[in-house]
Formats: sequence, structure tokens, C-alpha cells
Amino acid sequence: MAANDYVKFVTQQLVAYMDLPKEERKKKRIQRKQEKPPLAYHWFGMIPLSLRLLFRRHS
Repeated sequence: MAANDYVKFVTQQLVAYMDLPKEERKKKRIQRKQEKPPLAYHWFGMIPLSLRLLFRRHS
């Protein structure tokens, strides 16, 4: 991807974002935050899940 193409793409994305109403931008931001996986899974992958399942099985 040439530098000119990259600048064009970034400009298009920025203009599309700025054209959205403020309320809709807030809704999208909140929705993205809610869709994120928990921090433990993000940093450590499947280890917390496997430990949780292991301890539930033995309880």
C-alpha cells in the first residue's frame, strides 16, 4: 500500500467518523467497550478459563 493510498484511506475514515452525530459515536464507543473480552482472557488467553473449569469440576 503506497503512502498516498494510506493517507486517502485514513482521511476517508476520519471524515466518515466526523459525519456521524455525537450520540451515535458515543453509542458505538460504548458498544465496542461492551464487546471486549474480559481483561484476564485478553492478556492470558485460555488459561483463566481452563482453571475456572478445572476448579468447578472439583467443587
